[in-house]
Amino acid sequence: MRKYLLIGVSAFVLGAGTMAYVSPIAQATIQPKAKTYKMLELFGDVLSTVESQYVTEVDDKKLIEAALDGMLTSLDPHSGYLSPDSFEDMQDTTRGEYGGLGIEVTSEDGVVKVISPMDDTPASRAGILAGDYITAVNGQSVLGLTVSDAVKQMRGAPGEAVNLTIARDKTDPFDVKLVREIIKPKAAIAKMEGDYGYVRLPGFNEKATDALTAAIGDLRAKNPHMKGLIFDLRNNPGGLLDQAVGVSDVFLDGGEVVSQRGRNPRDIQRYNARPGDLLNGLPMVVLINQGSASAAEIVAGALKDRHRAEIVGITSFGKGSVQTVIPLRGGADGAVKLTTARYYTPSGGSIQKTGIEPDLEVAQTRDQAQDIANRVWFSEASFKNALNSEEGKSRKGVHTPAEAPPTGFDDKKGDFQLERAIAVLKAGSVEAVVKLPKPAAKIAEVTAKAAANGKLKSPQ
Repeated sequence: MRKYLLIGVSAFVLGAGTMAYVSPIAQATIQPKAKTYKMLELFGDVLSTVESQYVTEVDDKKLIEAALDGMLTSLDPHSGYLSPDSFEDMQDTTRGEYGGLGIEVTSEDGVVKVISPMDDTPASRAGILAGDYITAVNGQSVLGLTVSDAVKQMRGAPGEAVNLTIARDKTDPFDVKLVREIIKPKAAIAKMEGDYGYVRLPGFNEKATDALTAAIGDLRAKNPHMKGLIFDLRNNPGGLLDQAVGVSDVFLDGGEVVSQRGRNPRDIQRYNARPGDLLNGLPMVVLINQGSASAAEIVAGALKDRHRAEIVGITSFGKGSVQTVIPLRGGADGAVKLTTARYYTPSGGSIQKTGIEPDLEVAQTRDQAQDIANRVWFSEASFKNALNSEEGKSRKGVHTPAEAPPTGFDDKKGDFQLERAIAVLKAGSVEAVVKLPKPAAKIAEVTAKAAANGKLKSPQ
């Protein structure tokens, strides 16, 4: 009893002293809190008004969930509220098996936008592309819906048909019919390209590191004289951070993989690889494109900064923020998905908005080269409320890429970026590889240069 009382008295004395000391500051902080409580009261008033006066009866639960999601998505494109069903769906996705179409999507100004189609899924086989907008599902508009609600409409029983209305730049809206499947993302696809191994990783679910390790082990066992490896992360939308660290660890002999930094500048968490490189130093090229995001960018950035691999392709998506999923009441009330930090590569560079730039920029097709030269490519930087990189850096604007397929190259049969990756391995480095002629300047570049030189007159 005495000990209890002593603790109580000590606490009281300390509390009284603290109160006396901070009283002026406490008084200054009352006003902002009062404003918050007033706004919460306003929320209740609005909800009550909607309940009593809206033209039809409303579902309070749906209204409040939409309000929660709206509050969070106003912060940045990747924060949001997950209802209990959405939280369960997210857990299914990270476990690596679920029913759906195989599309990684986000929301931009109330419109569902495709980040990347997943390999060998209904979406990829139907020709859906990164940057496409999904405006309707089975004829019902999804404009203005949250991503979670739009995804609910796309998911369902395997074997059922789904019609998506797609809006794509330079084309009229069109419908695509897909059939839902049990989505089992392939964790790794391995084969030989001549003397060089090729491994494609479509995503970073819970099985990614183990599947990659098994694929490389199998390649080396069957091809003991393998001279190098092409690691394909194109259209890889990312996934779990621990798998990004694990995949990098496969190729790195210790050292830093990535760091994450939160609101407090001193709050830095570093993730390191363990000693031991599964390839024992064999040369590597990593393939990336505009659909390579998040965990895929962490891996590409780590291997580039640590000089373990050279990067071929086009600049990645630029999603360099950390989302923490915080279950509410153990998930019974869903969860909050909140951006809590930014990712940084081993050299200290932020991935956010800027992405990973390749060592050798190679457009996959001539049409893609023209697009890069004439318009801003869809990326994290396209979102109006995207988190800044906090470095003052900006993403590279319109420009003519260094290389593109020559006239006569068959884009449907050949993989030009893969061919250039093999050429880099054969030459020993990007610096040593024979460079192809730069594609002819497109109209946007010619116009920009003429304007810069004062050769174009302003319209009168």
